[in-house]
Amino acid sequence: MGSLSIWHWLIVLIVVLVVFGGGGKISSMMGDFAKGIKSFKKHMADDEPMDDSANRTGGHISPPAASTTEQAAQRDKTPQR
Repeated sequence: MGSLSIWHWLIVLIVVLVVFGGGGKISSMMGDFAKGIKSFKKHMADDEPMDDSANRTGGHISPPAASTTEQAAQRDKTPQR
């Protein structure tokens, strides 16, 4: 346990070769990642803002309208003063 075996050194060597070698795979992955972020920001800017929509009610969904029979039943249940 005190020293590294040949398998540990092989794993370290493979990791180093993948990270620093491989013909620029890491840089191409980061370039693709940057393109994705730029595309996301562009499409977010193209969307219309949610604030100036006249038909929105503050993010809340209004309850369905009660039918006339439900309104009559509700009036009958309430105590009269």
